[in-house]
Amino acid sequence: MSERADKGQDRLFDASGVIEQEVPARSLYVVALPIGNAADITLRALWLLSRMDVIAAEDTRVTRPLLARFGIDTPLVPAHQHNENQAAQRLVERLARGERIALVTDAGTPGVSDPGARVVRAVLDAGFRVVPVPGASSAVAAVSAAGLAPGPFRFVGFLPTGRSDRERTLRELAAAGTPFVLFEAPHRVRELLALMSEVLAPARRVVIARELTKKFETIEVHTAGELATIAPDERGEYVVLIDSAGEESADTDADTRRWLEVLLQELPPARAAALAAKASGRPRDELYRLALLLKPGR
Repeated sequence: MSERADKGQDRLFDASGVIEQEVPARSLYVVALPIGNAADITLRALWLLSRMDVIAAEDTRVTRPLLARFGIDTPLVPAHQHNENQAAQRLVERLARGERIALVTDAGTPGVSDPGARVVRAVLDAGFRVVPVPGASSAVAAVSAAGLAPGPFRFVGFLPTGRSDRERTLRELAAAGTPFVLFEAPHRVRELLALMSEVLAPARRVVIARELTKKFETIEVHTAGELATIAPDERGEYVVLIDSAGEESADTDADTRRWLEVLLQELPPARAAALAAKASGRPRDELYRLALLLKPGR
């Protein structure tokens, strides 16, 4: 880094007040890293990472170039899903010796659909301090740009990998009616969209975010009925957001419910809900969500 860049960085540190903040020893600092755009790293993260005794990283090969970009040469040790229990014990031992340790993953926040939770739990159980250093989160970034219905949403992350478990979980989420947020790997996104087209009410709003904060970022809005016709780019990480199902009546009468149960023995949920809606005058979307819960074999 040039002398001019060093001075510019120092001015930013000084203006932020970070240089006046305490950095207690015997503490684990859980540091969020950018999810794609390196410029999203925070001044506090840079300041702390440069002052740690060691950084525990999900993949040192990914973290090292990011640190080098900012002139940070703090030593790295691995802490990933395959060695997390052993790494946690070693980190606790280092904390006991009075060290300051940062925990990072390849992108985003440790412990949020990424390794890190076991390390944090071990450190807390050992009686040491854990300090969150917030920053980029693909889930929050996607929600901020999706225009979901106001109110609570459920963060789910990755669905189960088995087909039956994925379908069962998705049906339960869909039936709840509230917005929810999924992560998906590029090689599985086509399968996910096809399943969603079967499970969700056709008019339900779905937002598909890909490569957030990166050069080829895309955020697209669809209805569930359109998902089966989409040919997704099987490159880059996905965040898929399913919006609220809308207003729902909680007092479906017993006769309509019984009709729906009978129809579901012979018909798929969408068709059964459509017929029950015509017969009862109840909203189709309301009956479709109920059909997902009543479907035999759930």
